[in-house]
This record gives sequence, C-alpha cells and structure tokens, in this order.
Amino acid sequence: MAGGWARDGAVNDQIDASISEELERLRARTRPTGESLAECAECGEAIPEARRQALPGVKLCIDCQAERDGRFEPRPGINRRGSKDSQLR
Repeated sequence: MAGGWARDGAVNDQIDASISEELERLRARTRPTGESLAECAECGEAIPEARRQALPGVKLCIDCQAERDGRFEPRPGINRRGSKDSQLR
C-alpha cells in the first residue's frame, strides 16, 4: 500500500531499483587482467607465483590487497523518495 500520490507497489519498485543498481555496480568491478607483476606495485615485495597464476593481472601482494580491501569508502546514498523530510537531513 503506497501513501499520498504514489501508486501501489511504488516502494517495492524503489527497493528493487536500488538493489539492481548496487548489483550492477558490483558486477562492473572487474578483476585484473593482463600480465601479472612479479613485485607488488605498492610495497615492492615479491608476489608468489601461485598468486600470479591464480589471478592473472594481479598487481598487489596479499598483504597490500588485504589492507586495500579493509579500507572503508563511504558512498553517498540515493534519495529516491524525494520527500521534503528526506531532503532536509
């Protein structure tokens, strides 16, 4: 049940659109391709041969990749509702 001028199911459509956009963003993140580096691009340590074969195009050692994956990068939210209250926050 939607309120105001919204049609029935509008809230669910917004939720579905948000989920679809997030999935598209995650799928757009590609894995490295091309030739792997023998040494890490950040710290210069040797990248193990097994890692280079498992992930073609790898540029970082395991420690540097783990550090990069652990960084928190906030993304702005999307105001789909457009109500006055949500715009004032």
